[in-house]
Amino acid sequence: MSSINCRIAIVSQDAAWAAAACEALQKAGTRLANPFGLCFAACSSRAEVQSLIEGDGEVQGVLVDHALAGVGADPAMALIESLWALRPELSFYLVLAGDEEEGEAELLSPVELSGCFYRDEADFAGWFRILSAEMAERSATPFYDALREYVAMAKDAWHTPGHSGGESLLGSPWVEDFHDFVGENMLRADLSVSVPELDSLLHPTGVILEAQARAAKAFGARETFFATNGSSTANKVILQSLLSPGDVLLLDRNCHKSVHHAVILSGARPVYLDASLNRRYGIFGPVPKARILDAIEANPEAKALILTSCTYDGLRYDLAPLIEAAHAAGIKVVIDEAWFGHARFHPQLRPTAMEAGADYATQSTHKVLSAFSQASMIHVQDPDFDAHLFRECFNMHASTSPQYGLIASLDVARRQAVMEGYRLLSRALKLAAELKRKIDGTGVFRVLEMEELLPDEIRGDGVRLDPTKLTVDISRCGWRADELQRALFERFNIQVEKTTFNTLTLLLTIGTTKSKVTRLCDAFGRLAREARPPLEVARLPEMPAFTQLACLPRDAFYEAGERLTLLDDDGRPNQALIGRVSCDQIVPYPPGIPVLVPGQLIDEAVLVYLARLIKRQKGVEIHGMASVQGEEAVRVLSVAELERVRPR
Repeated sequence: MSSINCRIAIVSQDAAWAAAACEALQKAGTRLANPFGLCFAACSSRAEVQSLIEGDGEVQGVLVDHALAGVGADPAMALIESLWALRPELSFYLVLAGDEEEGEAELLSPVELSGCFYRDEADFAGWFRILSAEMAERSATPFYDALREYVAMAKDAWHTPGHSGGESLLGSPWVEDFHDFVGENMLRADLSVSVPELDSLLHPTGVILEAQARAAKAFGARETFFATNGSSTANKVILQSLLSPGDVLLLDRNCHKSVHHAVILSGARPVYLDASLNRRYGIFGPVPKARILDAIEANPEAKALILTSCTYDGLRYDLAPLIEAAHAAGIKVVIDEAWFGHARFHPQLRPTAMEAGADYATQSTHKVLSAFSQASMIHVQDPDFDAHLFRECFNMHASTSPQYGLIASLDVARRQAVMEGYRLLSRALKLAAELKRKIDGTGVFRVLEMEELLPDEIRGDGVRLDPTKLTVDISRCGWRADELQRALFERFNIQVEKTTFNTLTLLLTIGTTKSKVTRLCDAFGRLAREARPPLEVARLPEMPAFTQLACLPRDAFYEAGERLTLLDDDGRPNQALIGRVSCDQIVPYPPGIPVLVPGQLIDEAVLVYLARLIKRQKGVEIHGMASVQGEEAVRVLSVAELERVRPR
């Protein structure tokens, strides 16, 4: 196991005192237990300490001498605020000269200080114990610790699950290999809610509640909730708690399908906002700022606005002015941050949705941090938060038998993000830059710059790019996207995130290593040397604009409907579908944006688009289609059903 190192910076213009304090604290660490590898560095200026915490991911805390000279009423607190803005996960202490300064420092500070020390006391062994205790507090994993301790007790299980800690698998000629594959600890940690020591996800009062409170502090939220069925469930929980039947919701048309499912469940009346589109690369971007602001102005009765930031391709909104405009109109803001849960822990990625003022954010912690698949978080800072209603909606969607391994992984992922997220993300960003440089160096493949990714209509909207998501232009290599993806997988053991007709997407995370980057660069180099004449790539047909809603999505979805084939007997688009109303959400992958939502009117453009996808495009999954005798069909409202639901 790797050794832990926690560096503490001491900032003072009294260089002799700072050096002596470092030496005394280091000496205390040789006499006392030092499980966190505490070591100390003296800095004499703002520039020096800023350089240290930017360049050293092992810095975990800063002691600032309150006697710092400088411009302003309290230069020490100004320094702490600037360092906190850079790395809010660090612990900050003031070193004071006398009792009279403590109250003033606390009043002036917008940063939650971890404590104060007094120079005239100089109890460095005491200081060391306090700093060590702070590292223990920040790095504690209450749920994971309780789970590990319970498994170590080796209690006989007379409760669910049926595999009884894996014992049903042992000695079986059929399934014992699964026990070996998964591992004994994983199976023994798969426990029932009958174990009170492990708390209840549906009504937490113990270690789960404590773990969630630590996550809220780490991610900058008022409250945080653990979700064990991904951001898909998290989005539904939030919107169901905010919306009643008939309430207006403003939403990005290319939101995740879970948002559209939430519209059905809540009975809301959606106002769909068409996203921007980069036609050259088939990439959908954020909704233009002007379109969002116009929708806010045009729908003063709206209860909520939900946007996705960042997108699958790494494009992220300038959220603050959008949130400010929504709040001015009394609209709650929900941000789907499924792909951006790491952002809090590196200044190059911030601000997060919470920092920009959002009321709610959902994060797929498993996508970019070290949690297991499906493990996600809901962050809340809504001043009008109704905890009871939210809990009822949460319990409506959550399993009464949650997987404790998922909860533990969220606890562990939070710990890692707080203690070494900055270091790991700095490495990922450095590797992303190196990977881009080497891919561009092939002369055939090329990583797209943000300006190339941006659709024209959002160029002035302050949109930024998450550098850990690389979109590679493959149009010059002579390979189709599916051929290239298969070659990378079969010949080089590389699986990429996704493709379009002329791009592929690479996702770098805190788990990306230099070895992986080297292997990927080698693969691109070899494939570049095998380049063929460029292909005339068949692009996906351009997605038609949203038509209109004929009724509420919920009403259309819950009607029986009738099924009409997409193509007629001659293989042409079935004209009988024009003017009908869809009962289902129909989503082609890629790009993963609904062509139809329940209650939407089908026009000729929509019909032709779907027919072209069915007839001409390979590698496109279309979710939501019905079937009539093996033929692709669309479930639509009957005339009588439409007459019945339209007035609602």
